Amino acid sequence: MCRLLAIISRRPLAISPHLAQLARIAHDSREYQGHGWGCAWIEDGRWQVYRDIRPIWEDSIDRFGQTRFLLAHARSAFRNEDIVVENNMPFIDGPDAFVFNGELHGVKIREEGRIGAEKLFRFIRRFDRGDMLAALKKSIPIVEKRSSYVRAANIVIGDGKKLYLHSSYKEDPEYFTMHMKRTADEVRVCSERYAPDAEGWSPVRNGEFMEVSI
Repeated sequence: MCRLLAIISRRPLAISPHLAQLARIAHDSREYQGHGWGCAWIEDGRWQVYRDIRPIWEDSIDRFGQTRFLLAHARSAFRNEDIVVENNMPFIDGPDAFVFNGELHGVKIREEGRIGAEKLFRFIRRFDRGDMLAALKKSIPIVEKRSSYVRAANIVIGDGKKLYLHSSYKEDPEYFTMHMKRTADEVRVCSERYAPDAEGWSPVRNGEFMEVSI
């Protein structure tokens, strides 16, 4: 399945070096991550979005400047279907940006969206009454009950100020475990730890719901 990255920083950080790390992770993944990619970042208080149908490792990622808030996603399309750039994450709806890594089977929810991940995002937002963490805690158990099987569901939602996370998986923890690195000035969440500062990362616990800020 997909690979994802999210960063909050107190100071502007260069986007391209972190995208280069995501490109390496996607390229070296044991599952193909080349069905396009995208990133969203806050600039002048607003979301900016870039998506491309090429694999991230084939795109030019040195075009990006700096930000304090970044979400990025490299896609592995379920069953190799619906491979068009419009289906690349992050998805944006109002103040929120969404990335997802996982696999859900037999989901029975009524929601608009081109692919399952977009439907899931919109379903979660139904429950948002000003508290996205509470929305995740209310919506995800419903999705699980209305699914025949949830192999994994790793979710990151960002609103430009905070990250809201959920991580769960029923198999293959080596692949599906998300990792977090926190310092005084920065928080990173990624599908895999990455160098040159690969120390200091910790796994996000299976079943965790989390709100992250700095």
